[in-house]
Amino acid sequence: MNIATTTASVTGRPHATASTRRLLACGVLAGPLFVGATIAQAATREGFDPVVHPLSLLSLGDLGWIQIANFVVSGLLAVLGAVGLRRALIDGPAAKWGPRLFGLYGIALVWGGVFVADPAFGYPAGTPEGAPAAQSWHSVLHAFAAPAAGLALFAACFVFARRFARGQRTLWRGVCYLVPVLYLGLTAAAFPAADYRWMFAGGALVWLWAATVSLQTLRAAR
Repeated sequence: MNIATTTASVTGRPHATASTRRLLACGVLAGPLFVGATIAQAATREGFDPVVHPLSLLSLGDLGWIQIANFVVSGLLAVLGAVGLRRALIDGPAAKWGPRLFGLYGIALVWGGVFVADPAFGYPAGTPEGAPAAQSWHSVLHAFAAPAAGLALFAACFVFARRFARGQRTLWRGVCYLVPVLYLGLTAAAFPAADYRWMFAGGALVWLWAATVSLQTLRAAR
């Protein structure tokens, strides 16, 4: 065991080699890439209305491959970031379950790209209005992606809150408690408002939180 590793074990501060820092950088990119690419498509895709169309429908149509790639690439980046977290967080709260939950989040994004939703609510053009009468097998499997990613990061918020508390980082501990509250509130608001933008806002918040945690770990490990 070298001096750097010994020091990290005693203090609980992350330690990272150059390869681990690159993995953490992947985790930093995952959330902003997914959110940014989704917003860009929602704003420019002909016939797509973010109020009535869930973001999963962007995977359909002639340009659907872009959102499929967005799901898969962002998910793989999140998985690589989780590997970086596992290497950097040697001990202390979140050292084991933090990376595992981040990895599950990444896998859920990849899952959402591999298994696509069915056409619905008039999208793509020519699709009947309303939900489909019956779901295909791949649409059923796709439906697990969003709750799996959300629940994984929801739990990760509380896991990392313990780590920030150990490090006496009160502000970040508070953020870890606030994010899941806002996530649940925004997601719940989408249903009475009949507006999928609220649901996307909740997801974007927790995805960007995950990127920020990876960034914090990367900075601390330098």
